Amino acid sequence: MSKSKSAGVLCHISSLPGKYGIGSFGAEAYAFAKKLKKCGVKYWQVLPLQQTGFGNSPYQSVSCESGNPYFIDLAALSKEGLLTKAELKNAEKSGAVDYAQLYNERFPLLRKAFSRFFFDAPAFREYVNGGESEDYALFMTAKTVYGGSFCDWDDKLKRRDPAAIEALRTDYHEEYLFWHFLQYEFKLQWHALKAYCNGLGIRIIGDIPLYVAYDSADVWAHGELFKLDNELKPAFVAGVPPDYFSETGQLWGNPIYEWKAHEKSGFAWWRARLKSALETYDVVRIDHFRGISAYYEIPYGAADARGGKWCEGPGKKLFEGLPEEGFIAEDLGTIDEGVKNLLQTTGFPGMKVLLFAFDGNPDNPFLLKNIPENSVCYTGTHDNDTVRGYVEKLSAEEYILFRSRLASELAQAEIVMNLGKGYEKISEAFVRLALASRAKLAVVSLQDVLDLNNEARMNFPGTDEGNWEFRLKTQPSAGSLRKLKNAIKKYGRK
Repeated sequence: MSKSKSAGVLCHISSLPGKYGIGSFGAEAYAFAKKLKKCGVKYWQVLPLQQTGFGNSPYQSVSCESGNPYFIDLAALSKEGLLTKAELKNAEKSGAVDYAQLYNERFPLLRKAFSRFFFDAPAFREYVNGGESEDYALFMTAKTVYGGSFCDWDDKLKRRDPAAIEALRTDYHEEYLFWHFLQYEFKLQWHALKAYCNGLGIRIIGDIPLYVAYDSADVWAHGELFKLDNELKPAFVAGVPPDYFSETGQLWGNPIYEWKAHEKSGFAWWRARLKSALETYDVVRIDHFRGISAYYEIPYGAADARGGKWCEGPGKKLFEGLPEEGFIAEDLGTIDEGVKNLLQTTGFPGMKVLLFAFDGNPDNPFLLKNIPENSVCYTGTHDNDTVRGYVEKLSAEEYILFRSRLASELAQAEIVMNLGKGYEKISEAFVRLALASRAKLAVVSLQDVLDLNNEARMNFPGTDEGNWEFRLKTQPSAGSLRKLKNAIKKYGRK
């Protein structure tokens, strides 16, 4: 990251406005980048770009190396002659993201585009032969043909018998090429957008989920790297114990890594994954960083996360030889000395979330006075309330106490502002606090910049419905971003 103090904005691609039901790598993304540039923002943080899976979550993807086909710009495909104007018109949809409708309508439309694509083109053939999306294409082909989970497929295909794999590739070759086509177009469009942002002086922060989904190309292709039984089903699954987010903990359901096998290979799979992430983004946020120090495993089939146990993770060995620059550690949740030591050893900046600062504890690590320079200060994350949503849920007594604590934080930061009588200034106060912090990078959620309530919240951990649906109706107005621009300048973030 930059040596000087900088500012960033968190806004996922899916949340961008646009004509076609979900944000994409199209004109809306380029327009948003221009607005960030005008505000003096140097970092645009997005959430995982992987193809979404269970619960519409990018943290439950069919492949950790996939790109979400929904983000492919349909207008660009039309310019290539792959979609007609009438087909574009039929794809128009406003409002929140409707994943069920997208699934039913977008893939048939992308298949139409593929039917007009010249897949003998040298560049595409080179991409296919390079094998970058091989496991994904094979997995999605088998899913299309046979359905269900990979553990329910014919035993030879389930266990990736070479003859069964070759038969799948040969017998369903066009289907196999279709899934390559999606990844080919995704990567072309994403890297063009990233290059444009970099040209504006904006760097992209992306997210690498610690875990992968069970029913994924990753587990199917590399079963030896996970704790599976003889039938290739999970022996244990991931989650976290009861915490701030949930009284019964969080049962994520992702399979647990067999870290001894990873270490035996020199962490080859993980190193390749980290290298790929650094090529996809400029800075990589490592999700659930504490799981690398120690991870929480829950017996497969448990009703919730309360019966799990902590196990030792790979620790610093996973990062040996990697640069300190380029990573952010998501070190939220249950933090012990092991996590703190790992942070210090790697040198990665951790995360400080202002919404967690107001419990009255003077030693709260999220208070401004306790936020170190080598950290990233956030107003909030995609996993918690927006600032406006947070205060609207408080009782009258809780709100009075909260305002008193907030006023104290503002005074200590020498921020002079009138909080008003209601909620209307609270989000602005949080944005200014983040920017005024000692953290070398302050990232503010776009929802907080726009003072949006919990209707704009991205994710409710522990729930399967209503997540990842928020989308802007229009681009943020110049007026709505003016305060952000002025605050970035006032607090010396370049």
